[in-house]
Amino acid sequence: MSRQPEQNDPAPIARGQRIAALDIVRGIALLGIVVANVNAFAQPNLAYYWPPALGGGVEPGDAWFWLLQFTLIDGKARALFAMLFGAGLVLFAERAAEGEGSERAATFRQLRRLFWLALFGLAHFTLLFEGDILFAYATAGLCALLALGMPGRSLLTMGLMWGVAGALLRIVDYAPAALVEGGGSMYLPGADIEPLRIWWEGQIADAARQAAIYRGGSYADILHWRISEEGSRLYWGLLVNFYETIPLMLIGMGLYRLGLFSGELVSSRIALVAWAGVALGLGLNFAAGWHVMQGGFQPFATQLAFFGFSMLFNLPFVTGAMLLLARWAQSATDSWLAERLAVMGRMAFTNYIGASLVLMLIFQGWAGGLYGTLDRTGMVPAIALVWALMFKLSRLVLARWRHGPLEWAWRCLTYWRWLPLKK
Repeated sequence: MSRQPEQNDPAPIARGQRIAALDIVRGIALLGIVVANVNAFAQPNLAYYWPPALGGGVEPGDAWFWLLQFTLIDGKARALFAMLFGAGLVLFAERAAEGEGSERAATFRQLRRLFWLALFGLAHFTLLFEGDILFAYATAGLCALLALGMPGRSLLTMGLMWGVAGALLRIVDYAPAALVEGGGSMYLPGADIEPLRIWWEGQIADAARQAAIYRGGSYADILHWRISEEGSRLYWGLLVNFYETIPLMLIGMGLYRLGLFSGELVSSRIALVAWAGVALGLGLNFAAGWHVMQGGFQPFATQLAFFGFSMLFNLPFVTGAMLLLARWAQSATDSWLAERLAVMGRMAFTNYIGASLVLMLIFQGWAGGLYGTLDRTGMVPAIALVWALMFKLSRLVLARWRHGPLEWAWRCLTYWRWLPLKK
């Protein structure tokens, strides 16, 4: 890696070239990611979507917290990140092509950027958190690059249609088990509840084993468990790319191309459509979550709502929310809140990994020792702590340095030269 740039060697964008709306919305999505991820650090993976897996069972406060999070956060923050990542692919390609003078050279730099992100993601998965999204985003980004030359309207249309098709396929995957569980086996001749019961008992047993390791094991024990027992989560992440992540990236690419982050999509008609999408998505998600909660969180009905219907209902919600948030961000860039969200969004990579480190140290048995001891409402102080650290440290770091440490490392690797860090 060279230390000095060549005369015409392209460089990353400077602070003055950044699109503030992208940073602000990225900061908002990051707050939601922390709310979603804390469950996976504090309890077995099963409790992430099925509240009865909590150590003390389901208290009324936990049920309502689950419903609120299911309606507003779960899948939505991750979807916003995927859309922003897609927008970033187009932005990077445009500015790289300007500097490179060659679309082929710009594409090569983009591929190198995604390669290093995939390695960061594998390290994050192995060392800190089995719910990593970076590896999945890097691999989904490779597929999204194939559509880079398409116009914005085509990207948006293809992303929405692909997203609906992927969600429907997921619903078809989960619906038969939920039907049998609910006594609807007459619609599925030959269906038997017994294999489903045995499979679910195996899931509960695995969750108990995981809890024992994370609560009483050493850091090395947890690493061994993650590699040997949870490595398949990387494979499932690639499947989710096909169903959800790639279409969301295409939507983000389309919205960027149509001028969302440059203030071109600001008509009252578009705002009305955005509000309608948010209202529709919220209402349908709440109805699905309420049905599951009132049914006592039956395992397969919960999975159908969480991994199937929610994926479909999230599409109008997050698309509308992205339109509204970007519009607000463009008009509020000088406000106190927007400025702090933007600073945090500029360090989203470092903050995402840093949040995993802090939550690991709070909950795992060899460190803070709170694993399995808190219900959902009891996790709120941990969320508040991570939020406060991200707000404060982002401001302190960027007051002195050009980038966060991981953003800087990623840029150096992408451009394959030593870039200045100090202001």
